[in-house]
Amino acid sequence: MGERIQKMISASGLMSRRAAEEAIASGRVTVNGRAALLGERAEPDDEILVDGKALPRQREKHYILLNKPRGTVTTLRDEKGRRNVSELVRLPGVRLYPVGRLDMDSEGLLLMTDDGDFANRVMHPSHEVDKTYLTWVRGEGLDAAAQALGRPMTVDGYTVRPAAVVIRERFEDGGLLEITIHEGRNRQVRKMCAQAGLKVTRLVRIAEGGLRLADLKSGSWRHLTPEEVHMLMHGQERE
Repeated sequence: MGERIQKMISASGLMSRRAAEEAIASGRVTVNGRAALLGERAEPDDEILVDGKALPRQREKHYILLNKPRGTVTTLRDEKGRRNVSELVRLPGVRLYPVGRLDMDSEGLLLMTDDGDFANRVMHPSHEVDKTYLTWVRGEGLDAAAQALGRPMTVDGYTVRPAAVVIRERFEDGGLLEITIHEGRNRQVRKMCAQAGLKVTRLVRIAEGGLRLADLKSGSWRHLTPEEVHMLMHGQERE
């Protein structure tokens, strides 16, 4: 079936997808010696030329799973001088971007990549990549609060789907909940818990879209396997 030519040009790093579309429309792109058509697809072994020159060799893409420590901000630089996630994952010559966010006080699984298509696929609300958190809370009525979290709630004017909630432990002044959400809006778990009468004291993301944090130490990272990348891109859950 192949891939759209403008996407292949953009993936090569030569120009943006919009610029590639303009180049195709103006007749500057050929495929196997003939003028390319906007929206046309090509195979990896087809000869694609832009202004008579072959596309740059497609750069290697990187997919990282980081166990973000508490107190680290999910940005590439911080105006307040706080430690950010780019200081934890360093690959020579590679500029990685966080896929979504974890607020400074939260910790756990955070994806980083230099592949924009991958990031958009994982973050787009329509793809509903589930995220699971271990959530330490204070408050009374743990069972009633868990039931409230399992019903639709309005967060920042947006109705979020019911969370899946498991009470893992009970404490004298609260408990440990395992909460799975489907949207991942800004500080969503904290805001949902507040509506249910609970105060979050610690929040750790342990799973996202079939990936699990497992025993990865805080501040450590690893590369995703090709199978994990494919699973996230195509919505396949791990067995």
